Amino acid sequence: MKIVILLGAPGSGKGTIAGRLVAADRALRHVSSGDLLRDAVKRQTPAGVEADGFMKRGELVPDGLIANMVADLIEGMAGDATLLLDGFPRTLAQAEMLDVTAARCGAALASVVLLDVEDAVLIDRIAGRRVCPKCGAGFHVTNIPPRQEGLCDVCGTELVTRKDDNLETVRNRLSVYQAQTVPLIDFYGARGLLRKVVGTGAIDGIVDRVRQVIA
Repeated sequence: MKIVILLGAPGSGKGTIAGRLVAADRALRHVSSGDLLRDAVKRQTPAGVEADGFMKRGELVPDGLIANMVADLIEGMAGDATLLLDGFPRTLAQAEMLDVTAARCGAALASVVLLDVEDAVLIDRIAGRRVCPKCGAGFHVTNIPPRQEGLCDVCGTELVTRKDDNLETVRNRLSVYQAQTVPLIDFYGARGLLRKVVGTGAIDGIVDRVRQVIA
């Protein structure tokens, strides 16, 4: 089993890119810490209740809490799949936890892909995001618009804006990213694992660039 980390600021396109890659290659598995957390919050599990307050303020969920969720998921998987980790690790402490988990599971960290996007573009992307509350499909009012305005292409449910996508929370999330996640760039760069990819332009072009560096 191989692990590829998708690294980038909120709105850099990690989830969208992972979704496109997985749809085209059955050997890839998308593991989103954000989806894991939101599901736990929705079901009001103990971990979800604890995490909800942090997410509403745009703060990082404590390392141990999210690391345990991701570790449980990885350990439950088997086979030769390549896992695309989206949203984890976000701190140096989480990166060290992932090293321990990977070693325990016999998984190899193959590469770390950094999606490079300017802050102004990130804010515009996040402000325009829409999500289906029923099936989880994601859209953007200009970049990935639904076929029928305001409705999910998959199930027809009315699209909503996630509560953590408001402007004030977004700015706080970007500040947190700069302070706590950017150090991972040097951390993985020193290990020869970092692959920097321009995260702007046509979505198909970004997907192709990422596919080339993880092949």
